[in-house]
Formats: sequence, structure tokens, C-alpha cells
Amino acid sequence: MPGHFEPLPGGGAAVALDDVEISIIRSLAVQLLELIGPGPAEDASGDPLAELFAEGPSKPPSDPVLLRLFPDAYTDPGGAPPSAEAAEERRAHSAEFRRFTENDLRAAKRENVLAVIGTLDALTADDGEALLRLTAEQSQQWLRALNDLRLAIGTRLEVADEDDAALLYRLPDEDPRKPMVMAYLWLGGLQETLVETLMP
Repeated sequence: MPGHFEPLPGGGAAVALDDVEISIIRSLAVQLLELIGPGPAEDASGDPLAELFAEGPSKPPSDPVLLRLFPDAYTDPGGAPPSAEAAEERRAHSAEFRRFTENDLRAAKRENVLAVIGTLDALTADDGEALLRLTAEQSQQWLRALNDLRLAIGTRLEVADEDDAALLYRLPDEDPRKPMVMAYLWLGGLQETLVETLMP
């Protein structure tokens, strides 16, 4: 089982992780959590409905990773460049959509990453290795968090397509991006085996 997830009865999954692997995943998860940011502050009045109706940002994030995690809903479909009027209309629709959905999307991503951190913190290692056992729900949270971690790292590595990803395998060891590339590829392997365990 080392290095890949295997199915558990009841829809869960398990993987053996050593101390270094646990540390790497946890560190990356904490960094992603910091990047996503805290949730919207509760209204000073203490009204529980205030957060429910809180509006999110209407402008896309400037950080490319956040833009990848929270993309515009209405994008250029390709082909001929849109007219100025059509482009402005798309921007307005995207801003409106973002305003009413981004807070919930951020909250969901935070919850997934916190689930990863929580399950890792609950592990007890034996001889430097621990068996991570996930319920079916935790497996889904891990899958979504692994996807977001890979999107974040891939964006930093400027991976836009399969050709870019293939080039990562040929980076020389002295390339400063090499540790990030190794994490990206390793998380991809974990993600792939987790997907396989969750398939009916």
C-alpha cells in the first residue's frame, strides 16, 4: 500500500505515509489554506443571517493561483475576438456571479483543506510510518483538496497543458523548480490512486 491509496470497506480509502510525506502534505495544505484566506467575519451584530447574505468580491483575484482556483464564470469561448460590448457584458456577468458565489467556494475549499490537515494531525506514526484511513466523506474531501493543491502548484510552475506537464519530467536536478515539480507529480499519483479507489 505504500505510495498509493487502496479501497476500504464502506467506500473509504487508506494509504501508508511516512513522516516526510505527512510533513510535505501538511505544509502544502497549510500554505494553500493561508492563500485561500479566512472566511468572512461574522457580522458585529451577531446576526447569524448576516454571513449568509454577505456578498463576495466582484473582481477576479490578482494572484494567478487564486484566479485558477476561482476562475471567472464567463470566459472568452475562443475564435474571433469579442466586440467591446460583448467583452464588457461577460465581465459584468462574471462579476455578478463571483459576488454571490466566491465566499461559498472559498468556504468549501477551506473545509476540504482543513479535513486534510485534521486527518494528518490525528495520525500516530509507528517506526516513522502511519496508515491513513479515510471515510468515504473524508476521501472526497481529500480528492478535492489534492486537486486544488495540484492546480496551485501547476499554476506556479506555469503548467497549461499536457505538453507543459511532460516537460517537467525532463527538468535537471539543479533546476530550482525541481522540488515543486516532484511534489506536483507525487500528488498527481496520490490523486490518481484515490480516484481509482472511489470508482464504483
